[in-house]
Amino acid sequence: MAKAGVPLVQSFTVVAEATDSEDVSYLMKIIRAEVEGGISFSDALKRHPKTFDELFCNLVAAGEQSGTLDTMLNRVAHFKEKSESLKRKIKKALYYPVAVVLIAAAVSVILLVKVVPTFKSMFAGFGAQLPAFTLFVLSLSDLIRNYWFQCLFLTFSSGWFFIYFYRTNAKFKHAIQRLSLKLPLFGPLFKKVFIARITRTLSTTFAAGVPLPEALLAVAKASGNIIYYDAMMQIRDQVTTGQALNIAMRRSGVFPGLVLQMVAIGEEAGALEEMLGKVASIYEEEVDTAVEGLTTLLEPLIMVILGIVVGGLVVAMYLPIFKMGSLM
Repeated sequence: MAKAGVPLVQSFTVVAEATDSEDVSYLMKIIRAEVEGGISFSDALKRHPKTFDELFCNLVAAGEQSGTLDTMLNRVAHFKEKSESLKRKIKKALYYPVAVVLIAAAVSVILLVKVVPTFKSMFAGFGAQLPAFTLFVLSLSDLIRNYWFQCLFLTFSSGWFFIYFYRTNAKFKHAIQRLSLKLPLFGPLFKKVFIARITRTLSTTFAAGVPLPEALLAVAKASGNIIYYDAMMQIRDQVTTGQALNIAMRRSGVFPGLVLQMVAIGEEAGALEEMLGKVASIYEEEVDTAVEGLTTLLEPLIMVILGIVVGGLVVAMYLPIFKMGSLM
């Protein structure tokens, strides 16, 4: 609408009426009223930090100052679409194993609560020593049936405390973020996601004409991981003192050779924005490939784990029967 010459206030009205979300409609009406009151578009956005982050507001402000608001809004939209696409890919990689693990846990609890007690009453008349594995499963069944409320409370309270400390304790959050990069299978995927996010953000801020130190600060805040945040802040300090971007990135030790070479070529050719955009596209495609490969790899692995958990419970119940049969 901005590109078509539609007045800004009228554009807010169109968006408010076109959306199916009441929250978005209400927000657009508030911003429209603020802009009508004489506040700039970017300043109105800054009044709603929970919805519009600092990078979003700064890019819109740059568009207002340069008289290219329509172009800048288009770049912001493209940047946000790419960011949301990366988030969806990560969720896709995590949802499947988490769902299967939860299903396996639910099936195991049902077996322990409903099926195992039936076998326990049958084993009571055997008059023989039960295998250790069977005794362990019977004890686990008694624990869950007698203390189900405490087990449920412990499970949910552990999850709540984990989320609470992750959100409120910086040291704990940073430790988890560092650990996530070292996880087998998922660690390399997370690294590619962070590199794609950093290069895409840096390319977008360059396109907006944001000065390099400010762009690097915005990239650090948008990185999503403490290791890359520290690296970008270190790079920012070195660039501020006159160091070339590619050399500063090389010294950080967190970027692969492809990124460093592309940034160096971009600086030499005066096309850093385009090179960063190409790097972002490359790593976004690698994330796609990694997610598909990870899903394919996890399917048989998870089925094996599910078989071991559920099959182990079944075997534990039939071991005494097999033992009695061998003695007859």
